[in-house]
Amino acid sequence: MSGARETQGFVPPVLAVPAVVGLALLIVPLGALVARAEWSTLWADITAPAAVDALWLSVRTGVIATAICLVLGVPLALLIARSGPRVAGLLRALVTVPLVLPPMVGGVALLYLFGRNGALGQLLDAWLGIRVPFTTPAVVLAQTFVALPFLVLAVEGSLRTSGVAFERTAATLGAGRWRILWRITLPLAAPGLVAGTVLCFARAIGEFGATALFAGNAPGVTQTMPLAIYTAFNGSGVGQGTAVALSLLLLVTALTVLLLVRAWRPGAAR
Repeated sequence: MSGARETQGFVPPVLAVPAVVGLALLIVPLGALVARAEWSTLWADITAPAAVDALWLSVRTGVIATAICLVLGVPLALLIARSGPRVAGLLRALVTVPLVLPPMVGGVALLYLFGRNGALGQLLDAWLGIRVPFTTPAVVLAQTFVALPFLVLAVEGSLRTSGVAFERTAATLGAGRWRILWRITLPLAAPGLVAGTVLCFARAIGEFGATALFAGNAPGVTQTMPLAIYTAFNGSGVGQGTAVALSLLLLVTALTVLLLVRAWRPGAAR
């Protein structure tokens, strides 16, 4: 009981009213989505050809985008965590920019960079004959752009929490930089790494705005689950029953992500 009293603090009880209203604002719309589902046709809706194509494309591109985020994001997180306060603050702010920008802005930026008239787009077209926009690789790039900050910030926070004391001790005992990285640094940062990876994948498969502008909405090529849902509610493509079913599938994915993150969070209640 004493532990419960310590966590309660001295918050005015009247604040429970807006707190409950805020919680309802978050939960009630999801309840309405669940209530709207046609349970008798749910399995048929999820397994419809258009739904399967969108689901498979989302999962496939999400896995690739997450792998790219790991390759690029872990070194970036290490750089931020081991930099001085000013440099780390600047780098952290730059990494956070995609989180606060509207996704559509990210799509426009990618289009101007990789498009036919973009700096990289012109080089790729002239040298390799590759055009990125409105292709499946464009979906991966859009997902990576919006998901990378989740991984970097989670890993960087975990690295800062673990500190460098064990690394210094290992160095004094003769361990090399790579041995320290693989045997000490990354294992200590494992909770943040796992949480960041899960959040990164969930954000990737849920991406809509940047994908719509940069990759388009071609079924089987660039139409991911969010785009299939949007298409259905605009009167074309899969039926609305399938759109609701896919929405529920994304909701289940989000809940799974929360459970996984909670399970790996340091000090989480068991």
